[in-house]
Amino acid sequence: MIVWELVPGTHFADVYEAWDALNRVNGGSALLESRFVAALLRHFGTKQVFAALGTRGGAVIAMALVQRGSRLAWTTFQPDQAPLGTWQCSAGIDPGPAAHSLLKHLPGIPLLFGIMHQDPNLAPRPADAPILRTLDYIQTARVRTAGGFDAYWAARGKNLRHNLKRQRNRLEREGLIPRLEVLTAPGDMAGVIADYGRLEGAGWKTGGGTAVTADNRQGAFYRTLLETFAASGDAVAYRLSYNDRVVACDLCIRGNGILNWLKTTYDESQTTSSPAGLLRQDAFRLAFADPATRLIEFYGPVMDWHTKWAQEFRTLYHTNIYRWPWLAALHQRGRRTEAPSPLAVTESPDGQSGPHLV
Repeated sequence: MIVWELVPGTHFADVYEAWDALNRVNGGSALLESRFVAALLRHFGTKQVFAALGTRGGAVIAMALVQRGSRLAWTTFQPDQAPLGTWQCSAGIDPGPAAHSLLKHLPGIPLLFGIMHQDPNLAPRPADAPILRTLDYIQTARVRTAGGFDAYWAARGKNLRHNLKRQRNRLEREGLIPRLEVLTAPGDMAGVIADYGRLEGAGWKTGGGTAVTADNRQGAFYRTLLETFAASGDAVAYRLSYNDRVVACDLCIRGNGILNWLKTTYDESQTTSSPAGLLRQDAFRLAFADPATRLIEFYGPVMDWHTKWAQEFRTLYHTNIYRWPWLAALHQRGRRTEAPSPLAVTESPDGQSGPHLV
């Protein structure tokens, strides 16, 4: 039997050690380290977010950050800036029964608990069960650095290789020299976020209100995150300039041999070259040469450019945990037939069909 305790998310610092211990046995992703989660809570947390600790025999064997998703459902704490769901179990613990026991402990009488944004490489996708259903979230891409950059680059499509070479030649004829900076010190990160914000603020995202800028909450989060990880040498920002003009920025953190590519932006006024592509080529060459880097992860929806650069693709998933088996069957039948149902599915903020009940 798992005994659950809920504590306010503001007390998450009290359980850092237990959280990181679980993360280490589940692949040690930098995106689930306590310092990443703490930055999410600092900038996007509310009083409605709780840390859930599941213990057996006094040992912590499962943890989650949870929030109420609707009148009838709870989910993992999932701001848009969190690529992975904030849920972890010890090795050998079946996530279905563990999450079901948490569901029954949550305030009120919730009918569903949604564990969102799960990576099958970190948390193998469970088979459907009477109280458990999984559903596809997004496809994401990764690159392996084994074999070296030259072999990797030779395996890319002819058009990609030719286009970037042609762009470099054109820039040289125009007297524009692409220059890549690799920034890793905490003191560099405020300037990087300012440059990132200027580029993104001038682009298409401004109209949708999703742009990162130096003076908004998203910008403050990424500055906190990069400065925190940079203090241990685990943040890297790539900044590309044409002569002295910044034209692209990418933000990354690393851990356990993985370089996580969090954000990318570029100067959209550059119509005769691809600053993002040129930056990526130079940055990848450096990443491949780093013996500590074995993988490059993107953790975002696969876009056209991913198909040209990446070697592997996989599907992230959500898990729905239902209070009763008949509820799971009813919800699944409603999805399959798209008939009106008291367990109607709503669309999550990322545009995907998410584990919510209304």
